[in-house]
Amino acid sequence: MSLPNGVYRADQVGSFLRPKPLLEAREQAAEDKLSAQQLREVEDKYIADVVKKQLDAGLRSITDGEFRRTWFHVDFLRNLSGIELRGTMQSTNVSVGGTMPPRLVVVDKIGHPKPIQVGDFKFLQSQIAAAGAKATPKVCIPSPTMVHFRNTRETIDEKAYPTLEPFFEDLARVYQEELDDLYKAGARFVQFDDTNLAYLCDPKMRSEAEQRHGDANVLARQYAALINAAISKRPADLTIGIHLCRGNHRSQWFAQGGYEPVAEVLFKDLNVDAYFLEYDDARSGDFSPLRHLPENKIVVLGVMTSKKPNLEDKGEIIKRLNEAASFCPKGLKQLCLSHQCGFSSTSEGNDLTEDEQWAKVKLQVEIAKEVWGQDLSI
Repeated sequence: MSLPNGVYRADQVGSFLRPKPLLEAREQAAEDKLSAQQLREVEDKYIADVVKKQLDAGLRSITDGEFRRTWFHVDFLRNLSGIELRGTMQSTNVSVGGTMPPRLVVVDKIGHPKPIQVGDFKFLQSQIAAAGAKATPKVCIPSPTMVHFRNTRETIDEKAYPTLEPFFEDLARVYQEELDDLYKAGARFVQFDDTNLAYLCDPKMRSEAEQRHGDANVLARQYAALINAAISKRPADLTIGIHLCRGNHRSQWFAQGGYEPVAEVLFKDLNVDAYFLEYDDARSGDFSPLRHLPENKIVVLGVMTSKKPNLEDKGEIIKRLNEAASFCPKGLKQLCLSHQCGFSSTSEGNDLTEDEQWAKVKLQVEIAKEVWGQDLSI
C-alpha cells in the first residue's frame, strides 16, 4: 500500500530543541526589550536553520520546529476569540521545576477571527523551496479536545453556552475555518496533537476526567465526533494525522497505560489518515491494540524516544517494528518510524543536547531505510 501524502517511513512529531539565542530573544520580548517584529526576525533565522538541519538529517516531513511557540497548544488556542488564559492548571503529576501550563477558559462564543498558522506555514514553505528540496511542510496544531478536557462546566461560560452542544459545534467550525485557510495557502498535511485520548488510558486521569465529564467511554466517542466534525470539510488531498502523547515536558511524562481503553474509537471511529503513537517504553502498553487498525490507515510508530540522549539499539528497534507489524492487517506496509514525541513540546525542551537530538534523528532515518528501502515516501 502507498503512504498518504506527507507521511514518510522516517517521520517526526514536530518540535525540536530551541537554540539558546532564540530562548533569550523570547525572554527579551516578554520583558518588552524586543518588539514582536524583532522577535519574529530571530525566529525566522533559526527556523531557516532548523529546516536545513531536518533536510540534512534525511527527514522529508519538515516543520518549523515549533520555534514560535512556548507551549505546543496554548500559542495556537489563545488566538481563538472567546478563549482566555486564567491562572495555571493542576496536574496529576508535579512538573519538573514546578512549571504548569496556563489554564484556557471559555469566556464567550468561540470564534476564528483570522488565520492562525497561515503566515507561519508560508514562511516554512518558502524555506523548503529555497533549499530546493522535495519535502512536505508539516503543520502541527493542538487537537480541539484541548479546549474541553481540562475544563469543567464552571470554566465554559454558561451565558455563551447554556448547553455544550453549541460549544462543540463552534469548536468544530473554527477548526474547519483554519483548515480551509491552510489548504488555500498550500498546506496538504496537518497534524492534530492530542494528549487527551491518551490520558483516558491512564486509570487515575480517566477517573478524574469522569468526575468532570461523566462516562469516559462516552467522552472518547464525543471527542472522536468532535475531531471528525473539525475535519469533515477538508478536501480529499489534505492529509490529517493525529498524535497521541502522555506528556512531554523536560523529559518528564504525565500519564501511563496502554491504548486498549480507546483503541476501537481511535482506529475505527476517527476519520484521520495516520496515527502518530507513543510507544517508547512500557508506559504505552503492548502492540495488541493495533489489531483494530483498518487496512487503509497508517501508524507512525514512536518506538524511539526524544526523552533520553542515548542512541537506541538498531536491532532492538527493528525487532519492535516487526513485533508491531504482526498485529497490523498488512504488516510493515502500515507502519512508519518516529520518536514518541517532539524534542521540545514546550520551550524548555527535553534533557539532551542539539547534537544528541540530530544524532537520534539520523539514526531513525538510517533504520527506516534499512527496513523499508531508500525511498521513504513509499
